[in-house]
Amino acid sequence: MRKSALILLGTSVLLSACGGGGLFNRQRPDEFAVQRQAPLVVPPDFALVPPAPGAPRPTDQGTAAQAQSALFGPPAPRSGVETSVNQLSGQAAPSIRSTVGDPATQTVAKGDATRDIIAAPEGDGREAQTTVGN
Repeated sequence: MRKSALILLGTSVLLSACGGGGLFNRQRPDEFAVQRQAPLVVPPDFALVPPAPGAPRPTDQGTAAQAQSALFGPPAPRSGVETSVNQLSGQAAPSIRSTVGDPATQTVAKGDATRDIIAAPEGDGREAQTTVGN
């Protein structure tokens, strides 16, 4: 009896070492530890100069303006006609928006033809019809 208990105890000790392994729960290698890391390098000198005192900051321009300038370049110079029209037109009154919407503002009636042209439906005109007046 003692001999069989001793054999049973020895067998269980030997088999307990195999208990953690198995086909599906084995340790797999870490894929991040396998690759070799590149050494750190000092970046090259890009010859950056500090900004001059009082100079405009490069980030003062908004992102929309930066995108527009990257896509279309700097603003084109105005022609002589455009410059003279701008000078002759002058500045708009600051209250122009409220004055236009005021019911007391005097307007010029352009007639029924202009109203009909503005109210015409969109399309290529295939359904348009003409009538001859009497």
